Amino acid sequence: MITSALPQPLPGSLLRLVARFARLHLFAYTASALLLAGVAMFQVLVPRTVGQTVDGFLAGRLVGAAFWQQLLMLIAMGLAIYGLRVGWRITLYRAAHRLGVGLRQHLYAQLCRQAPAFYQRHRTGDLMARATNDIDAVEMAAGEAFLAGFDGTLTLVLVVAMMAATIDARLALAALLPFPAMAIGFWWISSRVHDASRASLAAFSTLNEQVQESIAGVRTLRAAGLQEHARREFGERTAEAARHGFDALRWESAYEPAVTWTMSSAMMLTLALGGRLVWLGELTLGELTAFTMYLGQLIWPMFAMGWVLALIERGRAAWARLAPLLSEPPSVSDTGRIHRIGDGEIEFEHIGFRYPGQAQPALNDLSLQIRAGATVGVVGATGAGKSTLLSLLLRHAAPDTGVIRLDGQPLTGYRLDALRAATAWVPQEAFLFSASVAENIALARPRAAQEEIEQMARLADLHEDIGRLPDGYETRVGERGVTLSGGQRQRVAIARALLADARLLLLDDALSAVDTATETRILGHLREARRGRSTVIVTHRLSAVADADLIIVLEHGKLIETGSHAELLALDGWYARQWQYQQLEASLDAE
Repeated sequence: MITSALPQPLPGSLLRLVARFARLHLFAYTASALLLAGVAMFQVLVPRTVGQTVDGFLAGRLVGAAFWQQLLMLIAMGLAIYGLRVGWRITLYRAAHRLGVGLRQHLYAQLCRQAPAFYQRHRTGDLMARATNDIDAVEMAAGEAFLAGFDGTLTLVLVVAMMAATIDARLALAALLPFPAMAIGFWWISSRVHDASRASLAAFSTLNEQVQESIAGVRTLRAAGLQEHARREFGERTAEAARHGFDALRWESAYEPAVTWTMSSAMMLTLALGGRLVWLGELTLGELTAFTMYLGQLIWPMFAMGWVLALIERGRAAWARLAPLLSEPPSVSDTGRIHRIGDGEIEFEHIGFRYPGQAQPALNDLSLQIRAGATVGVVGATGAGKSTLLSLLLRHAAPDTGVIRLDGQPLTGYRLDALRAATAWVPQEAFLFSASVAENIALARPRAAQEEIEQMARLADLHEDIGRLPDGYETRVGERGVTLSGGQRQRVAIARALLADARLLLLDDALSAVDTATETRILGHLREARRGRSTVIVTHRLSAVADADLIIVLEHGKLIETGSHAELLALDGWYARQWQYQQLEASLDAE
């Protein structure tokens, strides 16, 4: 896999990342460097050859075949430079592309390992921006910056060496006098580019988040009449992102005036001193011509240095945002070794859990035992801790105190992939992918036969509804299942969970969007389909758990009542009062 091409562990510095990546791909970078060295060698030979041609032509030595031979040599050098440039681009950019792909795969794997607590701290739009713009900036630093830096440095060294060794050292020294001032200017500009790039990437993340939220909530915005407000907010975010982007470009463009001033000053010094040396006979016209051509070749290294510094500063700003995200440990550790789930007996022993930043615990000293194959109902008022109980069982979070056991073993002893594979979970808000109904039902078993898919749809009381869709099971449901009703989305999710045929089935208020008659039919089907497998049903509607083997009542995270439906009615507590209220409400609705 391409992720294996990344250095492990990922370093905190961009330069270390590129250095380690270059070592891992030593052949590609070495080959690119050799090809670039060939380009530089031919480039520095061209002015010398032109200078010799000028002197030979003026002296009358280059006539006839000798002139054409010299001309053909220059053409051959040009073709060689072209071929070598194509070679290094293919070699180096392929390696840099592998870095970008590897970083994206690593980021995706990292996101898949994180629990819901991670996504409460990080916004979706910001994560998307880091996966696109930020990684692109790092990839450019590893490819384009490396190329321009190596090529510019090598060309600068060779050109200066040719100017001093083959033409005139005094003239070379005079031409280099303005360069220290340019170096100071580059250092000052680079610090500004870094700050502006960091602000630009952050502003793009904010804009991306606003767009993502607006698209996801477009129906809510329309219903509330907030389209104009959303447009204004988008305009403000766009203007802010553009302003920060222009700031970064403005500082990057400051490199060019520094280069232009330096090269203009160098050219003036060269022509002044060189002209005097030609006048004194200490320098030939051809040598002065070659020297000015060499000086012209220094323009690219100077621009390259500015370009490299801009890319590096952009890459540094991007890596400063990426590195903490890529190295952040999973919210829930995966150190277990057990990879097989047994009968599905569950035990909660003195469980306590508090959400970060909350004063009151979501669960407080909760102890409960669920025998294998039983159906358990979990009820209670809003905020009682019902969904938190399932979240801990799924290991989306870890309890602060106490131990959860599965088949007698601590839940932490199981591998996360084994635990998730043995659990079918239907959350309160069913998520559907932009695919067909059949593909959404068969998510956990993509190769399931059509007969199996239809059977699970019947158990979820969905088959007839699907038959009324334009293309039946092949009807595409749109993003997040937008073309289906809330009840239909919930039943698709239930059919998906049943098809997974997992040892544990967890329903988190999964029947809230269906009517009572549909709920009764689905629960009847579930009793048959889930016989012998452990099922936990969280619900506000007590009729959904009236036939459960065990019902528990939570209040402010504490277990206050437990028993069967008849036993809880006999207690005449919260469950009995709520049951009477819901029965009265149902009879009034029926009338």
